Parts: sequence; C-alpha cells; structure tokens
Amino acid sequence: MPETAPRGSATNAAAEVRRDSRWRRLRRLPITLYLGGLLVFLFVFVALLSFVWTPYPPNHLNLRNRLAGPGTPGFLLGTDRAGRDVVTELMLGARNSLYVSVVSTVVAMVLGSAIGLAIAGSHRVAQGPLTRLVDAGLALPGILIALVLAAKLGAGNTTATLAIIAWQVPVAARVTIGPARQVLALDFVEAAYGYGRRKPYVMVRHVLPNISPLLIVLGSVMFAAAILIEAALAFLGVGVQPPTSSWGRFLNETQSLLEAAPYLMFFPGLAIVLTALGFNLLGDGLRTVLDPQQARSGLA
Repeated sequence: MPETAPRGSATNAAAEVRRDSRWRRLRRLPITLYLGGLLVFLFVFVALLSFVWTPYPPNHLNLRNRLAGPGTPGFLLGTDRAGRDVVTELMLGARNSLYVSVVSTVVAMVLGSAIGLAIAGSHRVAQGPLTRLVDAGLALPGILIALVLAAKLGAGNTTATLAIIAWQVPVAARVTIGPARQVLALDFVEAAYGYGRRKPYVMVRHVLPNISPLLIVLGSVMFAAAILIEAALAFLGVGVQPPTSSWGRFLNETQSLLEAAPYLMFFPGLAIVLTALGFNLLGDGLRTVLDPQQARSGLA
C-alpha cells in the first residue's frame, strides 16, 4: 500500500501556510497605516488614562515651582505660570479633545451620511437643488459658526461641539452623495427593486455597506479636523472654559511667555500636530487598504 503523510503533519503544514499568508499581508500594509495607528493609539490611551491617573490632581497648584523647566525633579515637562504640571495638563487636554472630537464626528457622520443617502435616493428633479444646498453649507466656516453660537449660548464645550457638527455635516453629506449615486446605478440594485424592495431597505442594505469604506476613511479625516478646530476654538476663547484643561486654551494662556518659557507652547502644539497627523496618516492608510483596486492587487 502507498505510504500517506500523517494527518498531523498535513495540519501543521496548512497552519504554517496560513501564518505565512497572514505575515505577507501584514508586510504589504502601508507604513502610513502603522504610523497613524500608533499615534492614534497613544492619543486615545493617554486620554483614557487621564480618567484614572494623572501625575498630579487636576488644577493642582505648586507656587514654589512656577515656570519650572523640563526635567525638574517631579515635573517631567516642567510647570506653567501657576505651578501646574505640564504633563497633567496635556493628559487632561487629550481627554477633552477626545470627548469633543468623538461626539462631534460621530454625530456629523451619522447626520451627514443620512442626508447624503436621502439626497442620492431622491427624485432626479430634487437632487440638483438639494446638492446645491449642501454645497452652500460647505461655504460656512466653522469658526464663524462657533462665534455666532458663543454669542447666543456662551462659550464652552457645547458651543465647540455644535460648531464642529454644523461644519462637518455638509462635508459628510457631500462626500456621500456621489458614491451613493454610483451604487444606485448598478445592476444588483435594480434587481433588488425588481424583487420588491423599498428604497429605504435598498439604501441601508445595499448602498450603505458598499460606501462604508469611504465613510471610514472620511471619519478618520474628519476626526483630525475636529481636533484642530477644537484647539482653535479653545485658543480663541470660544471653546472649553477654565478650569477644564484644553490644548488650545493652554496655548492661549502661554503665548505671553514665549520668550521666558517657550517650552510651554511647544508641548501642547506638538500634541495637536501629532494627533492630527496620526488621524490623517491613519485615513491615508485605510484608503489604500480599503480601495478595491488595491485589494485586487493583494495589498489588503
């Protein structure tokens, strides 16, 4: 009788092939995905860590160590003019940025994509005027919206969040309309209508899953924009108010100390840049991985 390979060795060989295949796929992922993912992970980790631990209590004042430089014993990155630990302030600022950015981006994505799908699925006569209305919303600057809201509601996180939502909803809607129209023109959508499926079902069951890769990338880019806008609004005094910490407000408070203590502006500025860069790199990497042409070439 012919000899056969043991079943165990065949199983091990198959497992080895699967491991090699997974390793090759990981090696082919773009470097921007790894770098962006690392920066985003650090940002989220620091923000979540601030809920359970910071080097010093929030707004802890140490007047004996005012304007202590980086490397001072007990103060890794120094202190500000009130003796507050810079590391603690940066961690609390990350928490505030994470909260505002998550709330504003999620709400804007849900509302914007729903509006975009509704416009794409509307009658052809109505699509043109509705799309132009969305384009008009794109022209409204988020800073101006925030200033108007601050005059009515007062400065604070709510004002900053509503301003970012108002600015990002038209962006999400406009990006959704075109791809949704393309999916609606495909044959399988016509077949779904032929089976008696209603338009809301087709939108949720067929159109939305097909444009979800685009929405994922868009969400990452919008998150980076929300970080920058929140910091800008806090810097202008429209966003979060004392005693809550914010990277933008930290920059505003320390701009008068640029010559005496330049490090006070360097660290929050660096945090804002790296966080926004991380989300942009992550979005670029996700775009490469989720792009259908890249997927067919074996990059995903």
